[in-house]
Amino acid sequence: MLGKNKIFENEQHKYNDKAKDYIGNQQKTQGLLNRAIKMANEKKENLEEVWDKLQLFFELVKSYSKGEYKNVSPSTILTIIGTLLYFVSPLDLVPDFIVGLGILDDAALIGFTVKKISGELDAFSKWKRANLFAQENPLD
Repeated sequence: MLGKNKIFENEQHKYNDKAKDYIGNQQKTQGLLNRAIKMANEKKENLEEVWDKLQLFFELVKSYSKGEYKNVSPSTILTIIGTLLYFVSPLDLVPDFIVGLGILDDAALIGFTVKKISGELDAFSKWKRANLFAQENPLD
């Protein structure tokens, strides 16, 4: 297990460097989100275990890039964007064109990332629920 985590750390580090180009560039970030969401929807049946967390990644990056949510560390946002870049890359550890296996490493890296940043994901989920409730308040 330790060896697998080291592999994921190395892959994540490579993609996190690329993710720096997306910070502060809302148009580029939205393009990445659009590609990742499209791919996720096409591969949904293979992403069941990480589907909800992947949706949370999308929402957090979108809220962050729009300036709506800022309570996230720079390293966490880089990690999430890096994970999304890995996800959309056709040439990662197990290339996506290998039917049945190509998406497994993507799902595993998403799961690895979730464990790594779970505290900040939980904080975002609470913020999201609070804001959703505030928007739906009939007394406003």
